[in-house]
Amino acid sequence: MEKYNVKFKKKFGQNFLKDKKIVNSIIKVAEINGRSLVIEVGPGGAILTSSLCEVANRVICYEIDNELEEELNDKLSNYNNYEIIFKDFLDADILSDISKYDYDKLYFVSNVPYYITTPIIIKLLRSNIKFDKIVMMVQKELGDRLSSVPGSKEYSSITALLNYSYDIRREFKVSRNEFIPIPNVDSVVISLTPKDRIYLKDFDKYEKLLRDSFQFKRKTLRNNLRGYDLEKVGNVLATYDYDLNVRAEELDYSIFVDIANSL
Repeated sequence: MEKYNVKFKKKFGQNFLKDKKIVNSIIKVAEINGRSLVIEVGPGGAILTSSLCEVANRVICYEIDNELEEELNDKLSNYNNYEIIFKDFLDADILSDISKYDYDKLYFVSNVPYYITTPIIIKLLRSNIKFDKIVMMVQKELGDRLSSVPGSKEYSSITALLNYSYDIRREFKVSRNEFIPIPNVDSVVISLTPKDRIYLKDFDKYEKLLRDSFQFKRKTLRNNLRGYDLEKVGNVLATYDYDLNVRAEELDYSIFVDIANSL
């Protein structure tokens, strides 16, 4: 079991893994190979980072807590293929940070801070960076939502948004007891594998359409999209044998892409 000589900060959502077996399972899911660059957010006590350094050519870590510098450098003293950027990942210019490295394959592998998981996902999508694979440990409830399918109660706007770019797989559950300090929730590891995108005119409008369509989950598109051209929306739905009385949670992401394009 890993031990840490740090003062944990609740404001940064710090819960550090303590079991190397979980890390090994994450590395196996990531399937890192070739001339690889890996991005990690929230390295914490470096238990995952050190394993990433073993299999990747280069690892870039974003850490918001400057007080972890000594702990991180101590844990990573045997490696010279990592860079720690002490700043909020949400403020980072990812393209600029990775531009100085030569690589063939790019990965995102992280036990992300749960309080900013969704903003991190949105940032990765908006960056338009092509990742060969994304592996994230997230709160179980969110993991269930991200890997859900149309028609299920967990299906949401963020699910449809992710589905445009990635195939999402729920890999394995991680008990809350595997962390120090113990959080209030269990976790799950998910993987995102890129897929061929269907034609989309405007990603921002697609994102807004999803957000508006799901704003009141029990309401129909007729009610949720009152500010839209409902005739155009209805015409697209009709091609899939739906009408404006359908709820957003029943529709595949590709239907929303067609609606966004028509608008």
